[in-house]
Amino acid sequence: MFSGAYTAIVTPFKNGAIDEEAYRKLIDFQIENGIAGIVPTGSTGEAATLDAEEHLRVIRIAVEQARGRCKIVAGTGSNSTREAIDLSVEAAALGVDGLLLASPYYNKPTQEGTYRHFKAISDRVNTPIMLYNVPSRTASEIAVETCVRLVRDCANIVSIKEAGGSCDRVSALRNALPPSFTILSGDDSLTLPFLIIGAVGVVSVASNVIPKQVTEMVNGFLAGRAQEARDLHLRWYPIFKDLFIESNPIPVKAALNLMGLIQAEYRLPLCEMSSTNLDRLKKTLAAAKLI
Repeated sequence: MFSGAYTAIVTPFKNGAIDEEAYRKLIDFQIENGIAGIVPTGSTGEAATLDAEEHLRVIRIAVEQARGRCKIVAGTGSNSTREAIDLSVEAAALGVDGLLLASPYYNKPTQEGTYRHFKAISDRVNTPIMLYNVPSRTASEIAVETCVRLVRDCANIVSIKEAGGSCDRVSALRNALPPSFTILSGDDSLTLPFLIIGAVGVVSVASNVIPKQVTEMVNGFLAGRAQEARDLHLRWYPIFKDLFIESNPIPVKAALNLMGLIQAEYRLPLCEMSSTNLDRLKKTLAAAKLI
């Protein structure tokens, strides 16, 4: 169900509040450049520092502004199963096309607890679910065997955003799961290697900045133009890497600010980039003719 290039979109802030005007313009920028979908209120969207009202407001704006021109997959994960259910039910009511659910963070559940967490959410919504495996942030992995159980028992669990950084894991997932279950890369620099072994897209940070180019890379590969995709990967690889020289979304918000699209404003505990890293990012963006 989910394939192609999706943007893990930032949440712009201005004077401590959501900058709705900048956010709507950024959504239009994504759609005008061919993006398949937008993923609001994920890690890149600083969901951890949005209160419940803001969280749903960010999702509502995405649905309203997209107007069916691309898919909206809303981040509704939490380390509290009850909270994740509540957010998922409310996001589904707003008309999203899918839900992105990260493995529970901080609690460090067993695989049985992880299974029950996702199963409980799945039982409460009919909306398609994209699992999100990102152990570097959550300190817990969704084991391949747990994914198999979930796909077997939950008809609406249809995809995974894989940000574990391992081609071996993508190979294992692809071998263990039915072809209808889609794998999307969660790491821009690994998108092309993941595509080669069975992924069909990416939930991208870099596409906040270069949506057209990320879309061309993914669609080119899926259409059989592997050389074109490799050339695009190598061309944009410095961007892929330098958008992670500090914790995401610090660099990508700085890049969007340098491009004149949003304010470089964060919520604590995130803060502005160091001057050294900002200088490096400016040089990379200038070399790519983005600023």
